[in-house]
Amino acid sequence: MELIQRSGGIEGFVSHIQNKKKFINSKRSALLVPYFIGVFIFIESSITSLIAGAVGKPLCDKHNVSHAKLAFVCDSTSAPISSLIVLNGWGALLLGLISTQIEQGMISGDSVSILIDAVLYNFYAMSALAVTFIAIWYNIDLGAMKNKSVVYEVSQESKHKSKSMFYMLLPIVMMILLVFVFLFITGDGNLLKGSGSSSIFYTMITTLIFIFIYYISTKNMTSKEYVSSVFYGAKKLFPIAIILLFAFAIGKVTTEMQTGIYLASLANENIHVYFLGSVIFLLSALISFSTGTSWGTFSIMIPVAVPMAVGMDANIALAIGAVISGGVFGDHCSPISDTTIISSLAADCEVIEHVKTQLPYALISGLIAFILFILLSMS
Repeated sequence: MELIQRSGGIEGFVSHIQNKKKFINSKRSALLVPYFIGVFIFIESSITSLIAGAVGKPLCDKHNVSHAKLAFVCDSTSAPISSLIVLNGWGALLLGLISTQIEQGMISGDSVSILIDAVLYNFYAMSALAVTFIAIWYNIDLGAMKNKSVVYEVSQESKHKSKSMFYMLLPIVMMILLVFVFLFITGDGNLLKGSGSSSIFYTMITTLIFIFIYYISTKNMTSKEYVSSVFYGAKKLFPIAIILLFAFAIGKVTTEMQTGIYLASLANENIHVYFLGSVIFLLSALISFSTGTSWGTFSIMIPVAVPMAVGMDANIALAIGAVISGGVFGDHCSPISDTTIISSLAADCEVIEHVKTQLPYALISGLIAFILFILLSMS
């Protein structure tokens, strides 16, 4: 992202859609751009947040939209859309967890079909995307967000010279395509069985090589400028890496203490089948909030939720969907979540400020999901 910014590609893209196309002329349209970027780039939640933030920041600065609201948009589209359109590492993880339950004889069927059915019950992700869009369209500021609406003034003209928007678009398109290529390769020909983390790593390395060749050959940068940009971008991420290190450590400690299994065992007693989905949703949210990881929550809760659903003769897909929803909800609210921290970085907003301003919207989305799980469990 530092290379793309220094190339002038972001400024070129913003200039194109704002001056030539006259698309961006209000606070609403300034936020809709990162919103739709977040929706269409579903390959990985962190990448989604970084791209949406990088493109949205100059637009929001020009139209006096707070960085806190931009961070909210980045965060509210990244994980929700990644957990809904599961042609990514999220899908690979969930398929693996579901396949394990099938291999153990707990459930039967095709793991892909079960996952697709479960995604249809991912009510939090759906409600979060809807609530975010409504908040943008009607300029709704809730709670602490009211005090952040006009905090940031229009920024001064960028120090990076505006150049062709293709300096931004081509690396991003390359990055998106390569994720699917490496998912296919690491999955031995099966896209849905590929390694998400390995695919992202190989994609970043290959994209950096492509950027080097592209920028140097078009004389956008010298080799020295390229290297300095790479190290400067890495240096900016270092404090975030330290925060994430401690966040993962806390999550690991709670996992080793079997906090999630203990909470699930408490909930497993005297639960009516009508409340199974909502209880699984709340448990998953609590674990995800405490550990700061939705993926870790999936790993803890799916082996617990599936046997609970089987024992009660309940809807298996709904139980798995409740785990996915709760994991994303808790992760969305957690100050130690990687997506929370990276969304703050992308929008140039303090982490705690982002958490406080985002929380009312997340709670509304969570309440909607909670009610839907009760209603669907009764049907």
